[in-house]
Amino acid sequence: MGNESRARLGVLVAAVGPCGFVPVAPGTVGSVAGLALVWFLRANGWGWLEPFVLVLVLGVGVLASRATEAAYQRTDPGIIVIDEVAGMLVTLLAVPVGFGGAVLAFLLFRAFDILKPFPARQAERLPHGWGVMADDVVAGVYAQLVLRGLLFVGAQW
Repeated sequence: MGNESRARLGVLVAAVGPCGFVPVAPGTVGSVAGLALVWFLRANGWGWLEPFVLVLVLGVGVLASRATEAAYQRTDPGIIVIDEVAGMLVTLLAVPVGFGGAVLAFLLFRAFDILKPFPARQAERLPHGWGVMADDVVAGVYAQLVLRGLLFVGAQW
């Protein structure tokens, strides 16, 4: 595979196919893709694979983000949405939710991803594709903590 083909593949992976190319709110579309991935795994009885899928998405995401940043010659171009997929996987990792909880998880993750509370903004500065992924991991951790807190106090969904 030549360098140009490898670069195109990296962009396609980082964009999660067509998700990153939607003209409005590609990050939201990427988050929906992450939510759909979690639903797919759980609906097929493969929820136990979530940690492995998360590690795979993170590793591939760093490489694809690095390739996309190089191809577009700028840091974290908007078409990269594999980080949102990883963020949703972190948000819902081993959290038992139904439809309402999944919607809440989505909204929490999007809010934390947009607001970038400490240390998300700082993590975003990491080089070579790591920053692209890291800030969404931090947002996912915050969203998961809120979900777990709500479960702890008796929330049901």
